[in-house]
Amino acid sequence: MTNNKFNQHSDVAMLTKSKFSLLVSALILSSVTACSLKEVEPVEQRDASVVWPKLQLEVQPNAEMEQKIATMVSGMTLKQKVAQMIQPEIRDITVEDMRAYGFGSYLNGGGAFPNDDKHATPSDWIALAEAIYQASVDDSIDGSTIPTMWGTDAVHGHNNVIGATLFPHNIGLGATNNPELIEQIAAITAKEVMVTGIDWVFAPTVAVVRDDRWGRTYEGYSEDPEIVGAYAASIVRGLQGAADEDFLGDERVISTVKHFLGDGGTIDGIDQGDNIATEQALFDLHAQGYVSGLSVGAQTVMASFNSWHGVKNHANKYLLTNVLKDQMGFDGFVVGDWNGHGQIPGCSNDNCPQTINAGLDVYMVPTAAWKLLFENTVAQVESGEIPMARVDDAVTRILRVKMRAGLFDKPSPANRTLSGKTELIGAKAHRVVARQAVRESLVLLKNNDNILPLSPKQTVLVAGDAADNIGKQSGGWTITWQGTNNTNADFPGGSSIYDGIKAQVESAGGKTIFNVSGDYAVKPDVAIVVFGEEPYAEGNGDIDNLEYQRGNKRDLALLQKLKAQGVPVVAVFISGRPMWVNAELNASDAFVAAWLPGSEGKAVADVIFADVDNQVQFDMTGKLSFSWPNSPTQTVVNRFDDDYLPLFPYGFGLSYGDETELALLDEVAELSNDESQSIAIFTRSVQAPWVMSIGSDNEQIAVTSSVLQGETVYLRTVDKVVQEDARRIEFNGKGAGFVRFGSNFPRDLRAAIESNSALSFEVKLDSYINDEIYISMGCDIQCGKPLNITALLAEQPKNSWQTVSIDLKCFSDTGVDFSRVNSPFSLSTQGKLTMSIADIALLPRADNQQASIECQ
Repeated sequence: MTNNKFNQHSDVAMLTKSKFSLLVSALILSSVTACSLKEVEPVEQRDASVVWPKLQLEVQPNAEMEQKIATMVSGMTLKQKVAQMIQPEIRDITVEDMRAYGFGSYLNGGGAFPNDDKHATPSDWIALAEAIYQASVDDSIDGSTIPTMWGTDAVHGHNNVIGATLFPHNIGLGATNNPELIEQIAAITAKEVMVTGIDWVFAPTVAVVRDDRWGRTYEGYSEDPEIVGAYAASIVRGLQGAADEDFLGDERVISTVKHFLGDGGTIDGIDQGDNIATEQALFDLHAQGYVSGLSVGAQTVMASFNSWHGVKNHANKYLLTNVLKDQMGFDGFVVGDWNGHGQIPGCSNDNCPQTINAGLDVYMVPTAAWKLLFENTVAQVESGEIPMARVDDAVTRILRVKMRAGLFDKPSPANRTLSGKTELIGAKAHRVVARQAVRESLVLLKNNDNILPLSPKQTVLVAGDAADNIGKQSGGWTITWQGTNNTNADFPGGSSIYDGIKAQVESAGGKTIFNVSGDYAVKPDVAIVVFGEEPYAEGNGDIDNLEYQRGNKRDLALLQKLKAQGVPVVAVFISGRPMWVNAELNASDAFVAAWLPGSEGKAVADVIFADVDNQVQFDMTGKLSFSWPNSPTQTVVNRFDDDYLPLFPYGFGLSYGDETELALLDEVAELSNDESQSIAIFTRSVQAPWVMSIGSDNEQIAVTSSVLQGETVYLRTVDKVVQEDARRIEFNGKGAGFVRFGSNFPRDLRAAIESNSALSFEVKLDSYINDEIYISMGCDIQCGKPLNITALLAEQPKNSWQTVSIDLKCFSDTGVDFSRVNSPFSLSTQGKLTMSIADIALLPRADNQQASIECQ
């Protein structure tokens, strides 16, 4: 298949030879934008066949294999069956646990390594894989010889292992629009994974990203399902091999299409939030990666953290069973995401029959909760709460995948074809492909006066804190989960962007000056400034608008300093999403969107420099697979929208020689209206994404019921205006107690403080105050100090509701970082106190509106 490229306009060329480009523009336009906010019908009224297709699966059941599986299942004990459905994590199980229970699978999460050693060698990974495998087939305790399998998040190469080849993140790969290259990348990833004895990869992510504020935007290939559908097929084939050739051979791994379903379309781009698309839009937009990935043989599907119309996907029987399994015909298994079952109402990490009954086959339970979950699940099957037929179906699916993967016939991990071939980790041939991916992913947004490509014979200043930082250019999911706390020494064989520039320039007789701050003694001919987002993963990357470095424009200052000194400036922007960078564009003569290129940073220089004869080495060929915003609040701007006015459209990308000059752009940040900046925390009930908890120094208990008793705090629902719209809190005085609203991930609340907001809540004192009362906000890192509100509350009349508001500046003055708040409200005291609270929110104030506590 030829490497079809986007043109430079929004009418992008279709992938004409791929049978997985299933959608036409008119279908997307009519069904997605017009209907996405309508309510879905109740489950009992839905017929999955109306929207969802019967897939033509390349991997079909084998009668002999099915009989063998049925015989095995019929001979298994209940405990052996449930063990197949439990997936713990390497930090919370031992080899002896595997011998005793015989878990069907296990995983290493981001930042988990053998022996808790970040620098574990491939031999260390193999040793652990071999030990756990041998324990799984040892029947001396559990009576089972079924081999286990190890799953890992190899999402841009084998990114947990030191020295592995790290490819650009998916957003960059989307800009290449090259499905053949994607298949190569997946095959290389499979090889490096197999070197370490691992069987199963949690990839590809096939999210279609609709709001770039989402912290996982870079995990998506595009805002449009066209590319995602084609890529899903390519990466599954690359990981597993073609179904009619070496499907799941000894040099291939099991793939996972994830996260089912609609994770890229949540309201406001909130990770693990709610998707309210219609069912037709859910299919047209968000399901195309599953259509193509499952069709070519993907064997596992990972359920998503998000909800669809308020129903958590981990417990959505209609989607998991009616749609995925019954209608689409998927006969592999569904695995949960990191304790995702524990987020279902009425569930906890150690107790959740609802998700199994909904169609989940494997609990991912990466904490010590696995033991209680195992025991509770066995008891629930024995009681009939979970039907035995559902368990038998789950185990049948798990064994089917294992047999198709050859796990019953393969040698043990240490003895497989690729195991221990450490020369394949970061192999030169693999890095060549990664380097190609970097070159093809670069998108040229500005090239005034055709400054690029640069002559390498010049004196080149290289500046910016991302220039010589492989960790920053690789982003999240890089060795550690968040991609943080890495140095260049953690990437043996890799290269920074500066490394490539230095090599190109000095080999041509030019000179490089490297200074992060852009200082120099001799004026350079040109400056290359490499800058961008710090690494993040999942909800830690959620932001509330798309302005780059809002409130701290240090990179803009660097660009403007060089510009003012008369130095031509080439900007290389590292990011996991398109961002509003109008001022940075204005301060640059050329601007390259480099995304998150991974370990092969030197490839950037291949493209931005000419050769020694001043001839183009590699043209700029990358095209935007995400529309570029024209304001910081244009957070939802997608191809085929009714009002489609991006700064740069989907498919845009300059090539060398294009006679295009980018005029000066408006640098005034358009702000949202005040009402849109209101942030509800508790209005009749807890508002997503916040979770309410009570606790003390020794405990923190999530509030999942109307009455809850802790060591120092008792909480129950009460009525203020309507039924159960408030909460009564009783502190018993036996130690410090608190009631807190928090989030799994830090939230970007800068808009609240920018709009002169206050923390507002309704309070009713039901007893006298006998000790100091504090209110605080918290960050994911240590920040801020509690505010003493004892005197303020003492002024409130007893047994009557009053409104209290506190200027948010009071919290920022104590050090609260509003770009990463994970608790916007925490009330604590050590004394005895009974009070009720309601209607908690961050509310913008009019100019003449007074807060209860002012901080000027």
